[in-house]
Amino acid sequence: MKDLIRQAASSAFLTDHYELTMLQAALRSETAGRPSLFEAFGRSLPAGRRYGVLAGTGRFLELLADFHFSGEQLDFLRRTAVVDEATIDFLAEFEFSGTIRGYAEGEIYFPGSPLVTVESTFAEAVVLETLLLSTLNYDSAVASAASRITYAAGNRPCADMGSRRTHEQAAVAAARAAVIGGFTSTSNLQAGLRYGLKTIGTSAHSFTLLHDDERAAFAAQIDALGIDTTVLIDTYDIEQAVRTAVEVAGPGLGGVRIDSGDLAMQAGEVRALLDELGAVNTTITVTSDLDEYAIAGLRAAPVDSYGVGTKLVTGSGAPTAALVYKLVSRRDGESGEWVSVAKRSAHKESHGGFKQAVRNFDGTIATEESIGVPALPDSATTGRPLTVDLVVDGVIDESYTGVEGVRRARARHAASLGELPPRAHSLQPGEPALPTVYYQA
Repeated sequence: MKDLIRQAASSAFLTDHYELTMLQAALRSETAGRPSLFEAFGRSLPAGRRYGVLAGTGRFLELLADFHFSGEQLDFLRRTAVVDEATIDFLAEFEFSGTIRGYAEGEIYFPGSPLVTVESTFAEAVVLETLLLSTLNYDSAVASAASRITYAAGNRPCADMGSRRTHEQAAVAAARAAVIGGFTSTSNLQAGLRYGLKTIGTSAHSFTLLHDDERAAFAAQIDALGIDTTVLIDTYDIEQAVRTAVEVAGPGLGGVRIDSGDLAMQAGEVRALLDELGAVNTTITVTSDLDEYAIAGLRAAPVDSYGVGTKLVTGSGAPTAALVYKLVSRRDGESGEWVSVAKRSAHKESHGGFKQAVRNFDGTIATEESIGVPALPDSATTGRPLTVDLVVDGVIDESYTGVEGVRRARARHAASLGELPPRAHSLQPGEPALPTVYYQA
């Protein structure tokens, strides 16, 4: 068990076999130390989406801090002959010493946006590929869904309730990404502990079913948690549950939750009944397989907040952001000059070279994602620069990690969302809200 705990402390094995076989071949050809520039980007957005939200950067930096190869891991590589002894010797001393730049976490992005760039030796950059992509692809998918869901919800808060619908560690990542995308709370305690998120929750149907009758269940919950608690009212008969809850708690009952049926109709009926009983400040929360479309359909209903689970943690139909990680520049072996390289495979092209990214505006509304290769002309540099330093010469900027990292990412997302033109928020299929324009020097 202690060995497993030690292995879990290292993030180096959250990777694919071929990253290390490429390293072995590069060591053999004496190109492993060649200065290289890798870039993470998306060729397109999920079908119908108008924008994406970058998330996972802070989690990646946290994992990078633990990216070292333990003795157990090296023994595994040796025992299973994944790589040769020279490569194992290299990995035993591995420590990332390069520079990583990218869009600030929470930033809106579009096809071709250079989201993260890793400048280091080929050896150092290539072994980070799987870890970087797995982190950014999942978190960005969740944050992008959360952004659409919370925009559809307007000023009604949304809570993450998806922990039971995904892997236990993905649930923590999803809660973090959801809050970056605009959610106000999560049911996941580990996410609350690790990232300072507000946690919420009261009871499930099992608690009601445990008791001899609904009145006893409500009385026990209210006695334990206070009258400002939220009771679940759709275990049996909703109308009777509302009457019973108000009888037990009085008109100061905090809230009720509806988890099934025609939510809009039932919310209207419950609101009318609560008001009739004098519980005019009792809130109504609805749950039950909600997504941005269902929530948009509830705009006219007297709902105060939403709990979202399955659709959130699965990206609301887009469970990955489909980001890729490609070598875009390297130093020439003879001249020492930087050489742009790019993939030319059909429908999988990439843009080579160092890039400068700026968002340009007409007044306060964004109009274009401007990408200069290697730099923008003066006429296109008047907008907001999009790239920040995340790691410089191996030193991680810790302000992008932990509780502070989530706070900054959430603020960045809110500010970026406010810059977009109105068409960005349509739930109908359409083109990206902003064009990505490349300026080639």
